[in-house]
Amino acid sequence: MTRLRRALLLIVVGLLGYGIAWAQPFVFRPALVPGQDAITDAASARARVSLDDVGGRVLSIRPETSDGDLLLVLYPGGLVRPQAYEWLGRALAEQGVQTVIPEFFADLAVTGKDRADALIAHYAAGRTVVIGGHSLGGAMAADYASRHADKLSGLILMGAYPAGGIDLTGTTFASLSLMGENDQVAAASAVRGGLAQLSPTSTLEVIPGSVHAFFGRYGPQAGDGIPSVDRASAEQTIIERVVAYLGERR
Repeated sequence: MTRLRRALLLIVVGLLGYGIAWAQPFVFRPALVPGQDAITDAASARARVSLDDVGGRVLSIRPETSDGDLLLVLYPGGLVRPQAYEWLGRALAEQGVQTVIPEFFADLAVTGKDRADALIAHYAAGRTVVIGGHSLGGAMAADYASRHADKLSGLILMGAYPAGGIDLTGTTFASLSLMGENDQVAAASAVRGGLAQLSPTSTLEVIPGSVHAFFGRYGPQAGDGIPSVDRASAEQTIIERVVAYLGERR
């Protein structure tokens, strides 16, 4: 019996150690440090960046001399830190857009898909509001938009599509869906198919040669495709498509 107890104890300890090791990447996330690997050009360096507390930490990127005339609430991809999208917020600041990127528990937007409620209440101040997201964050942004369309003027999906059962076909605003040409994480068929769940005026834009991980600066992603364009070129195309879309929302 003593040997059996020892054996069981070893098994329990081993399983506990495995569980802790498995859970560690979800619980202990990298530091949220603004300004690292986020500058696109001299103008983007002048954007004002702060870490705010609005029901949790939020990375806020504002134009140099104002808050801008449009608010973009951006949900990060699964297990991706908010600062991975700071480059985009800085680029949009040059166009009079304030971008707010919330931090989620374990970096999973599914744990707080209604975070936009508090962010809109805190930051919008009567301005036009657009919600968007990358990958899992995009799916959660679509979920939010389907239930709170009255608060929004647009939806941007980046390598993402609405989950099954989400219906945005009746929204008064057009959505923008961006897909990397070589994205192997978000299946092209699913992204294209997701258009059927958006308003009829919505559009799909393909980013030539781009991959799933080019929407954020977080490094290569397992299972992703091989890019046939450099990151800087892909980012410039993403900026152009987003700026054009936001311009139509004003």
